[in-house]
Parts: sequence; structure tokens; C-alpha cells
Amino acid sequence: MRRNRKIQRVEAPDARAQAEAAETRSAYERQGRRWEDQQYRSWMPGNVLIAQERERVMLDLLRREGMLPLTDKRILDVGCGVGKELIRFVARGARPENLRGIDVQEDLVAEARALAPNIDVRVGDATRLPFEDASFDLVLAFVMLSSMRSDESRRLAAAEMLRVTAPTGCVLVYDFALNPGNRDVQPIRPRDLQRLFAGTVVSSRRVTPAPPLARAVARRSWYAAVLLGTIPMLRTHRLMIARPAAA
Repeated sequence: MRRNRKIQRVEAPDARAQAEAAETRSAYERQGRRWEDQQYRSWMPGNVLIAQERERVMLDLLRREGMLPLTDKRILDVGCGVGKELIRFVARGARPENLRGIDVQEDLVAEARALAPNIDVRVGDATRLPFEDASFDLVLAFVMLSSMRSDESRRLAAAEMLRVTAPTGCVLVYDFALNPGNRDVQPIRPRDLQRLFAGTVVSSRRVTPAPPLARAVARRSWYAAVLLGTIPMLRTHRLMIARPAAA
């Protein structure tokens, strides 16, 4: 049996929440200008390598946690951007009517609605999710927590993600553990995940060969880039699943 959880909605002070959301929007706008560079395009060899490895590890974690198949799973993507991860979950077997997305940037939400009009995507704040308790089987946060500069905001966001997760569901986080070259993000380390998701069973894997290195090497040799990805010290991200602890 799993422990019944009663997670209360955590309200963020309006002024603090608004300031944090504004700072997050500014950081994403700066990052957006960087991501327009061709090296960040999804079809570049290094980015294909990164995406394929993450896909393999993520599906293995979901399988081990009994979350597959995804056919009837209710899924929320917090910080969904233009909705591409939600679209990928449709390709993995999820039903569009069971998917929700939320993001603080109105322009990204508008683009997500254009790309996937059959998926419910909303403008909103991760620290105050507009959903009922236990609404989702799977809650995603992909490179979202690291974009929040204050520990208090990350704590509020993690509490909200747990609040809307069903007792038999889980939270799936993919984020930086190391990124010294990007001042717009705050790395999320294993101890941070354990603290933010206290009271759950946390499983995590080190993934993603350092993106600048993977991009540089994969352009010349796919095989060499794959080998680099097998070196633990070169993996800069974590994939983590948090589930309620067994009774």
C-alpha cells in the first residue's frame, strides 16, 4: 500500500511570486536569443544524441515505476514552453485530451496552442498551479526548477507539483546538475532534489554528456560522442522520479 498524502496548496506571496515570474521570463528571453543559433537546433547531431539518450533513460525509469503504457495517464508539463515535450508524449502513447501544459511566457503558450491545438496549454505560475489536488498521474519539470533563482520559489513549485500528483503517480524532473557557463540558471543537485521532494522515494540517473562537448564531437564522430556519454564525470544533468513512499 502507499501512504495517503494530504498536501496543502502552498500560496506564494503575490509580490514575491510576480517578481520571480518576471525574472524567469527575462531569463528565458535571453536564453531564447541564444537558442536561435543553429547549434541549438534539435536536428543537429549533438542535440540528437542528447535527446535519444534522455529518451532511453526516461522510458526505462517510467517502465520501472510502472508508469507505462501512457495511454490513460493524466500528464502535466510544468514550464512546457512551446509544448514540444507534450507532443513527444503523444508519440509515446499518451492521449492529447489527457495532457496539460503551463508556462509563464504568453508567447510560448500561444505557440504551443498553435502547434498542438488539441492539448490544453495555459499561462500560469509553477508556484500556484491552477489544478485540483491529485489531478495527474505524471508531472513533468524539464529544465524548469533550474530557471528559478530563489530557493523559496523552487520549494513552492516542488510542493505544488506534489500537490497535484495522484497518490499513485510521480513527478519526473530533468535538469542541470552542472552548468558553469550559464548565469541564467541555478543548478539542481541530487541533495536539492532530495530536499525539495522530501517524503517521497527519489530515483535518479546521471544523463546528458556536457552539451557543448557533445555538439562539438558529434559533428565529427557520432561514435566518439557516444563514448563520451559513457563517462560519468562528463554527464551534466539528472533525470529524477519522485514517488510517494510505501507505507
